[in-house]
Amino acid sequence: MNEQTLLERITFNPQIFGGKPIIRGRRLAVEHILGMLAVGDTIETLLEAYPWLEREDVQACLIYARRLVGHERIEPLLIESPR
Repeated sequence: MNEQTLLERITFNPQIFGGKPIIRGRRLAVEHILGMLAVGDTIETLLEAYPWLEREDVQACLIYARRLVGHERIEPLLIESPR
């Protein structure tokens, strides 16, 4: 499955979580999945916790996050000089 097809699993609904990105119209935010992965949960744990969730949904969350970060620019507090 290509990235664009996976990203179609990420939807927005102003009536759910104020329009934050969610998975397939469900009440599960992308940020929640990313947060669970960040603290060490595995994809298998997520699939057990949410029986309707599919591995491709988690992949879509990761692709979505990568694309967001790819467009973000953060100004460093300390600029290192070249060696």
